[in-house]
Amino acid sequence: MNYETINTLGQLKEAGWISRSIKDELREHLIERLQSSKPTFEGIHGYEHTVIPELERAILSKHNINLLGLRGQAKTRLARQMVNLLDEWMPIVGGSEINDDPLNPISRYATELIDEKGSDTPITWIHRSERFAEKLATPDVTVADIVGDVDPIKAANLKLSYADDRVIHYGMIPRANRSIFVINELPDLQARIQVALFNILQEGDIQIRGFKLRLPLDMQFVFTANPEDYTNRGSIVTPLKDRIGSQILTHYPETVAIARTITDQEANLDERQKTKVHVPNLVKDLIEEIGFVARESEFIDEKSGISARMSITAFQNLMSTAERRMLLSGDDTTTIRYSDLLGIVPAITGKVELVYEGEQEGAGEVAKILIGDATASLFDDYFPKIEKLTKDDEKDPYEEVLAWFFEQSGFELEDTLTNKEYELMLDSITPLDDLIKKYQPEMAKEDTYFLKEFILFGLVEYKKLSKYKLTTGMRFNDLYGSYLSGLA
Repeated sequence: MNYETINTLGQLKEAGWISRSIKDELREHLIERLQSSKPTFEGIHGYEHTVIPELERAILSKHNINLLGLRGQAKTRLARQMVNLLDEWMPIVGGSEINDDPLNPISRYATELIDEKGSDTPITWIHRSERFAEKLATPDVTVADIVGDVDPIKAANLKLSYADDRVIHYGMIPRANRSIFVINELPDLQARIQVALFNILQEGDIQIRGFKLRLPLDMQFVFTANPEDYTNRGSIVTPLKDRIGSQILTHYPETVAIARTITDQEANLDERQKTKVHVPNLVKDLIEEIGFVARESEFIDEKSGISARMSITAFQNLMSTAERRMLLSGDDTTTIRYSDLLGIVPAITGKVELVYEGEQEGAGEVAKILIGDATASLFDDYFPKIEKLTKDDEKDPYEEVLAWFFEQSGFELEDTLTNKEYELMLDSITPLDDLIKKYQPEMAKEDTYFLKEFILFGLVEYKKLSKYKLTTGMRFNDLYGSYLSGLA
């Protein structure tokens, strides 16, 4: 159908246009995608066998939907992608405030215009990208905002009585007729505002200042909410829950690999960072593991959740930390160092809700603990498990490394070292090379220096070495030597 040449109601009828509800549109386009094996929701990872099938079933059932889950679980992104299941173009009566269907008008304006002009009634087309409306629920939202109110200025200009329905100023929901309407954080909406949604969801009635208007709005509602036991600001009233067809539970990535895919996709990096800063695979796993250990941490409120945005912003901070170090040292390129992980602390502290024990530790200290816990968690994937005690007839794989530190007065690794100085310092701990050759022989050469630091910090986490933060770097000591020197 040539939308550019159809400008009147008569032309629309001649072209054979058939109106259908928005839920039918969504259903028909979803069926087409399922039959052709095309992905329904692109760029959404980890939901292929859980959330997306449930969402598809809800669309096939023509349900209004509530996406229930903790923050940073792609709830709003899922809702926004539903727009891709709509017709590309939709006709409306020209000048209509509420997207009146030319073949099935519901507003007084549209019906009177069609009665007056008939087949010459002007038609305009709107793209599916314009058929999406979103409102963040906050305590200050009013019925007038989302449903409508009497407009005294309109009444004065048109010289109409307040009893005339033409003085009504429509709110966001009527203006989003024949569109997808999303209300984020539904429990934050005051109960009296939620009550105003009852008839809209069920019968299509809206009531404004005593006007009872029979407007059978054609809407696809999508609500998002955090679990009610987390949000103390409010809850979803029971009758409203009853009117929502499907409630779908979202979740965090179930594996580090899925989390990595999301971070790689979402991290907005400068091209110079991508080309000049090398990132070992272990680093990417470590960034994601921080989120996993945070969700289990005794210092963090598990009900508040750990958003996927934490890993994304942490990775961006990490790249910027390495880039800044590279610029200051005068190197042309660099590789991520373990010491760069201190640069991600601000990305963590702003995205975790601490319990009492966490507040006692302090947000910055909790962030460092999470980095250490993630290091310990991944250590066994790369090297032999560090035992507290070893049998007399068993050789400790880390014996030579520990002996090297026992013989030294201390080992300092400054943050500002050039690439060459950094490599020479780590190369001086010769037993690290033997460990890597034995247990990670396939490790890429450019990744080995991070791996050497990873070993040192892993030994610290397992209480085999001690570390001491210096102004410009880190000092490592034999565990017992540090006690003697007072650095423990």
